[in-house]
Amino acid sequence: MENICLPSGQLMPVLGMGTAGLGEAIAQHENEIAALRRGIDLGMTLIDTAEIYGDGGAERLIGKAIANCRSSVFLVSKVAPRNATGQGAIAACENSLRRLQTDYLDLYLLHWRGPVPLSETLAAFETLKKSGKIRDYGVGNFDVEDMEEASALPGGAAIATNQVPYNLQHRNSEWKLLSWCRQRGIPIMAHSPLLQGELLKHPKLESIAQQRGRRVAQVAIAWLLHQEVIVFPKASSIAHVEQNRAALDFKFTTDELSALDVAFPPPSELIALLENW
Repeated sequence: MENICLPSGQLMPVLGMGTAGLGEAIAQHENEIAALRRGIDLGMTLIDTAEIYGDGGAERLIGKAIANCRSSVFLVSKVAPRNATGQGAIAACENSLRRLQTDYLDLYLLHWRGPVPLSETLAAFETLKKSGKIRDYGVGNFDVEDMEEASALPGGAAIATNQVPYNLQHRNSEWKLLSWCRQRGIPIMAHSPLLQGELLKHPKLESIAQQRGRRVAQVAIAWLLHQEVIVFPKASSIAHVEQNRAALDFKFTTDELSALDVAFPPPSELIALLENW
């Protein structure tokens, strides 16, 4: 598995597994645990979750899946904005650790920005890092203005990543955010890589997948990997996990990349301004 180096020097796999929606249906628990374990066996050791997924159900499921291989997993969880106060973030992290049956997280994120002052959340993250309960921390769904504000605060220089919506259909982060983060060595984590399945029906992706003997999801995931961001599609079944892993071996031709830029135009200044309006 290829890795991206976080500002702290910690290595993070470029392809992992998402868990939104997992742990909610008891009848699916065994299959979901098996899928996570298969992904780990395939080197997809990054597992992304959050306290709000299934009201903690996803974290409890992951705890069972990684019980015998915690040291091999890069574990990411997220605190909900409502819990991101000085004491609240610490308590939320400790609750996540209990559900995950581990004593540390490799990465802890603010899920998205809420009413709590960023300075308060960052101070809590620093406390968690110093205590060894988290190794790195970052943010989610921040734009450039948010990142500039956060990075200027105490503890802001240690922000390790920004997890944002990024896929072929939603490329607005390419306008400023990606370059801003890359200039500062802050990797981007791309959530919603398949846009909740909408991209699976796009004719251009279907055409490339058919010509190359691949699945549409593999093409969409491979395009994100080509952009040198971290991707973690949902790990809903062993078959999906195995198909997602194969995206790492997919290499585009120049013509295919050009065709995708035509089908999914990168943002222009006007489009970016309208989407941010």
